[in-house]
Amino acid sequence: MKVTVVGAGNVGATCADVLAYREVAKEIVLLDIKEGVAEGKALDINQKAPVTGYDSWVTGSTNDYSKTAGSDVVVITSGLPRKPGMTRDDLIATNAGIVSSVTEQIVKYSPDAIIIVVSNPLDVMTYAAHATSKLPRNKVMGMAGILDTARYRHFIAEELNVSVKEINAVLMGGHGDTMVPLPRYTTVGGIPVTELVDADKLETILVRTKRGGGECVKLMGTSAWYAPGAAAAQMVEAIVKDQKRVFPVCMKLEGEFGIDNCYLGVPVVLGKNGIERMFEIKLNADEQALLEDSAKAVNDVMAAYDNLAAEKA
Repeated sequence: MKVTVVGAGNVGATCADVLAYREVAKEIVLLDIKEGVAEGKALDINQKAPVTGYDSWVTGSTNDYSKTAGSDVVVITSGLPRKPGMTRDDLIATNAGIVSSVTEQIVKYSPDAIIIVVSNPLDVMTYAAHATSKLPRNKVMGMAGILDTARYRHFIAEELNVSVKEINAVLMGGHGDTMVPLPRYTTVGGIPVTELVDADKLETILVRTKRGGGECVKLMGTSAWYAPGAAAAQMVEAIVKDQKRVFPVCMKLEGEFGIDNCYLGVPVVLGKNGIERMFEIKLNADEQALLEDSAKAVNDVMAAYDNLAAEKA
């Protein structure tokens, strides 16, 4: 199996490192537009192999997509962070152009690849990649729900002083402030979290989860990368090893949950075919209303992307 990670920044390099360490694929390609960066990080990862003991091999490449040919899975982390003075539309225009260009090259050399998008704004970048690739919706997805759920599980584990392995949870909707937490579907060792954590404290945890990325930025002055990179790698592993893992991922909805033509995080089964099944779980009235609010927020960003694309055309 062959996996490509486009973008050798902190998130992309972490993803490639985790993939190598876990021996998810024998061949991993790390690609970036900056001369020597991907090659240098690939060399560093390969030189770590004798220390930690793995046989995966990472190949670095500066903008040579021919080296990605025949990839089974491609992770796109390319894009710029929002800078001072940059509007939302500026960020969308810049990163959509990058993601669309990357997707064109990926499909050219690996027409059967499954694509995982990590670039932000996540939901609309998944839309851009799907529209550009023209692949079936089960083969183009965004990584956000696994990261958000990981943060949520960590905060619950911290509160209860238990292992994160004992916590199962589902989050839906857009990535960020409009994500839809589902405490009803959150358990600790099979026990509903609502039986173990007071409502006020649980609400505090949910708010902290929504702002998880911003908390890291405030502390470090830059976006997180260990957790996002590892989350993307976990998706790749589920696909490459046909694990049939159940994860929340961003995908195009076509009427599910009463929502059409919108890219939202929903629980799915990941396996060798990409998204093999979606679980259309039952939501109560409040949860459905939150999901519809999230869909409206994502649709607004999608509309901004469409307007910018139309102007460019």
